[in-house]
Amino acid sequence: MKSEPSCPRCGRAVQPPGLWTSAWQCDVHGEVAPLQEIRAPGTPALESLLPQARVPVWIPWPLPANWVVTGFAEAGDERSGALATVVALSGPDPLGGVGEIAIVAEDPGVGLGARLAGLEGADPGNGFDSAAADAKLRFDGHEVALWNLAVGRDRAVYAGEALAHWLWIVFASADTALLMCEINSLRDLRDINDGGVALEPPFGAASPFLSRSLAPRDETD
Repeated sequence: MKSEPSCPRCGRAVQPPGLWTSAWQCDVHGEVAPLQEIRAPGTPALESLLPQARVPVWIPWPLPANWVVTGFAEAGDERSGALATVVALSGPDPLGGVGEIAIVAEDPGVGLGARLAGLEGADPGNGFDSAAADAKLRFDGHEVALWNLAVGRDRAVYAGEALAHWLWIVFASADTALLMCEINSLRDLRDINDGGVALEPPFGAASPFLSRSLAPRDETD
C-alpha cells in the first residue's frame, strides 16, 4: 500500500493544500515540500523521478568498486516538482561489512538532508563552511567544496553547495566516509540522456538506511 506524503524534516503526517493555502502543512514545521514514498532501485523508478527533479540527482561517478544504487527519494509534489532528491547507494565498507551512502540535493529550507544527517535544523547551520574545505569533488569541470559536519558516531556527513542547491553526502556507518578518498567526481543523473558519456548505474537491493531514516513518524510518538 502506498504511503501518504510526510514532513521531510520529521516524518509527521502533512495536510494537503486547501482553500486557504497552496502549500502542504506540517503541524510542527509549517509549510513544507512533502516527502513522497521511497522509490525502489531500478530503471523504471529513475526514469519516473528524473522528469520531476528541479534539483540535481547526484551520483558519484565512477562509483566506488562494487557499489550499487539502492533507492531514491524526493520531496515535492506535482505542482512544485521535486525540490529535494536522494540517491542511496550501498557497497563494501572499507573496514569490513556493508556501508551505505545517501546523496542529497535540495533547495534551502527543505530539511531532508539535515534529517538524514541527524541534525535538528533544516540546513547545515551558520558557519559550517568558515574553515578550509575538508573535501573537493569535480562536476562538469568545476570544483565542489564540502565540509565535514559533527553529527555523532553512527554516521559521517559532508555538506556544501552545488548549482545553487545544498549538497549533502551522508555515510552510514561513519567508517564508510573513508571512501571520500575514492570519490573524486559527481554526475547529475538528469544528464543520463544527454548523448555524452554513457551513464548506466548498477542497481542492488533496497537501502535499509533510507527506509529506516525516512520512515513516517508514528503519531503516538
